[in-house]
Amino acid sequence: MYKLDAHAEAILQEFRDHQSQFQAVRASIESKIRERLSAAGILVAAVESRVKTEHSLAGKLELKGAKYKSLADITDILGVRVITFYVDDVDKVASAVERLFEVDWDNSVDKRKLLDLDSFGYLSLHYVCRTPELPGYRFEVQMRTILQHAWSTLDHDTGYKSGVEIPQNYIRNINRLAGMLELVDEQFSRIRTELNDYRRRMQALVASGNLDDAPLDGDTFRSYLGLDPFGRLNRRIAAINQAEIQEVSLMPYLAVFKGLGCKTLGDVDRIIKDCSEAAYQIACYQIGLTDLDILSSSVGPQDVCIAYILIQGGGKAGIRRLFDELNGASEGNEMIAELLMEQAKGLPFMNQ
Repeated sequence: MYKLDAHAEAILQEFRDHQSQFQAVRASIESKIRERLSAAGILVAAVESRVKTEHSLAGKLELKGAKYKSLADITDILGVRVITFYVDDVDKVASAVERLFEVDWDNSVDKRKLLDLDSFGYLSLHYVCRTPELPGYRFEVQMRTILQHAWSTLDHDTGYKSGVEIPQNYIRNINRLAGMLELVDEQFSRIRTELNDYRRRMQALVASGNLDDAPLDGDTFRSYLGLDPFGRLNRRIAAINQAEIQEVSLMPYLAVFKGLGCKTLGDVDRIIKDCSEAAYQIACYQIGLTDLDILSSSVGPQDVCIAYILIQGGGKAGIRRLFDELNGASEGNEMIAELLMEQAKGLPFMNQ
């Protein structure tokens, strides 16, 4: 069936004899890698594994069977590929693999050290490993980024490395694209690092109370909510009916506070401090004569925003915009705004 000499045929038969063992170990190795990455908090694009097919192995043996003494000399019979989102995650994955398996350092290769212009799609880190589950044999773990993987696949499909002569202008364009993708890969990692640094700085600002130095955005607002800025007001409102507070996400109020003109967390904090008493008055009017015993944790921020709009003279239009932002635009928000305007007329803070 294959054009193999007796030596190569013996290696192929050895593969047939152990093929089921390779398949069983393949699933185990892939599972262990997935579990270790998950435990380490390393998010990857994919973990793939395969056992070389008999046809593929036979083709390899036809070309260079004399190179191998036995099947144990072929290190990629079983292969695992881990595809990361970022360049710097490749080393994190490598560290996890080193803790799981014995690495054959003499036969492992870091192709990321290649300096050739056309090497981008081949900048993988390759580990040759051993595991007691597969005595006498080794397997290969390939680690690369999702852009490197995509480029390698596209590059393969073009036939660029097939030996067919390609005009120089096409080769030049291919190399230019490879260089651009390599730069994109590096920049994505750089941006992630800078964003993580920014988040840590903003968290430190919030924790230290330097709220005027913290611009209002998703990261800073989330950190600010961790300080429970509405907690005291919510507990005071809940005490009106001895109600239970049901926690909900308050992140939708980021857009609301931006719409009210807030630029920093200091602006938000001042609104809460200045309007909490008025917000409490609104809550007393709304629920004081009811038997509500469960309140959403959004009651405090909602009433603070209503109070601020009324104090600033935003009127019915301002309240409608608030509910349009929170609940989506609808005619019902116009009715809510009219009702709230009517209720607020007799409240003490409106007559000061």
